[in-house]
Amino acid sequence: MRSPLTQVVAILSILGAAPAYSSGPCPEPDPGRQEPERPVAATSEMDKKLSDMSIDELMAIPVTGSRVEGRTATETTAPVDIIDNAAIRSTGTTETGKILQLLAPSFNFSTTTVSDGTDIIRPATLRSLGPDQLLVLVNGKRRHQQALLNVQQSIGRGSAGYDLDAIPSSAIDHIEVLRDGAAAQYGSDAIAGVINIILKGQTGGTDVDVSSGKYYAGDGATYDGSFNSGFRLGQKGLLDVTVEYRDRGETNRAGADSLRVDPPRVTQRIGDPIARDAALWLNGEVPAGNGHFYFFGGYSDRRGNASGFYRSPADGRTVPAIYPTGFLPTILTRPTDESLAGGYKGKRADWNYDLGVNWGTNRFKFREENTVNVSYWYEPVDPAKPAGARFMQSPTAANTGTLRNRQESVTFDANRKVHWGANKGVLNVATGLEWRRETYQITAGDPVSYQYGRTDNRSIPIFNQNGSIAQPGTQGFPGWSPREAGKGDRTNTAFYVDLDSQLTKRFLGGAALRAEHYSDFGSTVIGKLSGRMNFSDHNSIRATVSTGFRAPGVQQTFYSQRSTNLNSAGVLTDTLIARQNAEVTRAFGIPPLKEETSRNYSIGWVARPSQSFRLTVDGYRIDIANRIVFSSNIGPEDSTSCGTPFDAARCPIRAILDPLAVGQVLFFTNAIDTRTQGLDLVADYDHRLGESGQMTLKAALDFNRTKVTARASSSKILPASVLFDDSQVTLIEEGQPRRRIAIEPAVTSGQWRGNVRFNYFGKVAGEGFTPGLKQSWGGKWLTDLSVAYSLGNDLTLTVGALNIFNVYPDHWDPQKGSPFPQLGFTYGWETLPFGINGGYYYARMSYRFKG
Repeated sequence: MRSPLTQVVAILSILGAAPAYSSGPCPEPDPGRQEPERPVAATSEMDKKLSDMSIDELMAIPVTGSRVEGRTATETTAPVDIIDNAAIRSTGTTETGKILQLLAPSFNFSTTTVSDGTDIIRPATLRSLGPDQLLVLVNGKRRHQQALLNVQQSIGRGSAGYDLDAIPSSAIDHIEVLRDGAAAQYGSDAIAGVINIILKGQTGGTDVDVSSGKYYAGDGATYDGSFNSGFRLGQKGLLDVTVEYRDRGETNRAGADSLRVDPPRVTQRIGDPIARDAALWLNGEVPAGNGHFYFFGGYSDRRGNASGFYRSPADGRTVPAIYPTGFLPTILTRPTDESLAGGYKGKRADWNYDLGVNWGTNRFKFREENTVNVSYWYEPVDPAKPAGARFMQSPTAANTGTLRNRQESVTFDANRKVHWGANKGVLNVATGLEWRRETYQITAGDPVSYQYGRTDNRSIPIFNQNGSIAQPGTQGFPGWSPREAGKGDRTNTAFYVDLDSQLTKRFLGGAALRAEHYSDFGSTVIGKLSGRMNFSDHNSIRATVSTGFRAPGVQQTFYSQRSTNLNSAGVLTDTLIARQNAEVTRAFGIPPLKEETSRNYSIGWVARPSQSFRLTVDGYRIDIANRIVFSSNIGPEDSTSCGTPFDAARCPIRAILDPLAVGQVLFFTNAIDTRTQGLDLVADYDHRLGESGQMTLKAALDFNRTKVTARASSSKILPASVLFDDSQVTLIEEGQPRRRIAIEPAVTSGQWRGNVRFNYFGKVAGEGFTPGLKQSWGGKWLTDLSVAYSLGNDLTLTVGALNIFNVYPDHWDPQKGSPFPQLGFTYGWETLPFGINGGYYYARMSYRFKG
């Protein structure tokens, strides 16, 4: 594999054939200010046609992490990355989550496969923490979370984050990434940081983009189209409308199955699922009085087509009369997302205020096809004669249930400047109130999706083709039954105050305090202190210390499911995910969830040694206590150790599970404490090439390490090492890359732009499917290349490739990983940060209508 340096020389020599161009000199910073971290921001004249925002305008944007009017990214006490529209467009992808992964090394967007709904909504994380330890805002307002809970052996196991791909990238003006604990400023979930997505608000123009691409392997063909247009509402109001559609074909990198079929053949679908996404988003405002009314929101409809595990012809979960060669269940998913926020921003006396209402909901529907309910098929006509005549029929498709998460909130925020002291210093005061309600609902599927025979009476023996008791429900993804279905909600109220002041000419200090009360677990008070010392116009030190919390998600509080998974021996096993405070949870002695608490520390150096070079280095540490996790798969003891007759005292787990007819059970529990330490480095260098050309070099590095510092269990039956075993520790500690590097050189000239992006994804490891045998997948460099040409002022053509050298992850070790490589899992499963698809090439046409 070529080194990045070798690749740079080779690719820039190609780009050198195009004349270099100038974007003008870099602006000189104001005294005491530093440039924002812009790992991939662009400054070319062609990019200005694609974005309404110049670099000077970009630097003047009030950013996430400060509620002070006029405070910009150049003056923050914590690191904030600004990813502008030109950078977003340069990535070669239209998936918002993937864009962030390519541009922000502290962000991870792990690729999963054969993981039910997690195949279509991928887990998004910051600083290698959980998806629910990151807060996402849109236009500064809290975004609602996804309804889907990650229940498979994937990154974010046991958590529910945000469906970032429900927000079309063509609607985004820029993205702000606050890499610092901010729960005291924004509330629960902001332990790792905050991502604030700012929507476009243009007027007088229309952008149309069409793109198409395919993987080198010949599959995964993707077609994208987007429309963004801005209109005037009256003389000073605006309405920005975005429509986007994406059709992505499936990929399959499964190897031959040598264990279940003879001769060996591919039996699995292992790769990206089929996905069709459509979205409509609005952003607008109308002046009124001393302020303006604002509104924004959108609708997205996403449809996925993935598969479960192959059932062989001899498997007891197969009906040979329907599937003589076995079958692969098809899982159809449909996440639907709706949101609407509105309010009024105005000024009264010396106060600027914002009164807003925010509503959002995410529904996730499951449907199973190419399936069967074995207990329906083999159910006897006469229950008294189990071996007698049978109904011999079962539907081969069913709706398996729907998840829904809804959030409603009312917020009031205000800020002003207060002059104090003999020197008439300025104290910036921000304060506010929030009321929020969250509702979670599980709707049962069709009866055939969960029933044991039509009577659902487990006392009636129904035997499968092998003479064993038939399993209930549809194969692949059994539906939710009325027992797991239900609805629950909670409310919380919050009050915060956020202060900062330029205490001396060189020192900026800040403090924030937040109090919250939740209807389900009580109250909490947290705080944050921050400071920045400007030693000169070119060097600053910044630091923060804060406490934080994360309330248990409503998904974690109310979720319950019975599903079918592979155990460590590769055998399909019924698994129960038990809701907190359920009968089985109480039987094991697992208490109700409580909030996570955290302590965040950061210190950084901000430097601009010259006009063309900018550098920031930030170290951080995040300690989390009572972290909410998914337990290990708790299975029964070996039946031979239970004695005859059965002795419940010798096998307490089996005594609880056998009456439930499940092979494994899982819980949500505050089982671990963790510590995450890391270092972020962001550098930005501009170099003039002759009189008209320019080359920019941007680099961003994230080094982090998470350790499980303690494991605890309140159960007398389950010790801590069983409740959260070593394989789950490995997933937390090594499931995400500890090293992430992004390097982007770009050469620009006139109508041409060419850029190269090198992304390094560090080593990951997992043992969720091979307990005791850790499998590592080595770090890899991936290289992206794009060249764009502007045909006049309105039309731009771009061609490029992602992973141009067709890099794949390491293969799963055929000995250590057995039996999964023999089942077709060639490249691994649970912890692959950049996927298993290889190289991808694309072309895009962009046209801008003026007026």
